[in-house]
Amino acid sequence: MYSPDMNGVDLFLLGRTLMKIGEEALPQPVGEHGRRPGGTRSVLVVLSDLTEHPDSAVGEIAARTGLPQSQVSTAVARLKEAGSVTTAPDPADRRRLLVRPAAEPSPRVAEVRSGTVDAALAAALGTDDPARVEEVTAALETLARHLTPATLSRLRA
Repeated sequence: MYSPDMNGVDLFLLGRTLMKIGEEALPQPVGEHGRRPGGTRSVLVVLSDLTEHPDSAVGEIAARTGLPQSQVSTAVARLKEAGSVTTAPDPADRRRLLVRPAAEPSPRVAEVRSGTVDAALAAALGTDDPARVEEVTAALETLARHLTPATLSRLRA
């Protein structure tokens, strides 16, 4: 239920909690020596930015997201390796590479999208009650319909 007492700090902390639950729900990619380098969060931030701004250079992505350029470069390399993005030389400046989401979802994207958040939500809620997990999932689906990645563009405008 809506609380008139919700403030910016409460919303920020809720967002952080949701990010942690989301990260827990993602199937973890594994490299040759265990987990791959670079954070999942930065990869998702970069991919989210690219859906709003295809054909962006790494420096442009870094400026928009606030991530260090080296972290953006690492995220782009991981996304490219997974088949989630493609790169091409900038026609205006052949020294720069432009990054864009891949035309077709990669197997990794299909793997991530096929999973559910139920187990991560149940663990975070401390319950195995399917009705409670379903209630929270329905609330999250409502938020997701209204607060899309495009929301950030409108917020910054």
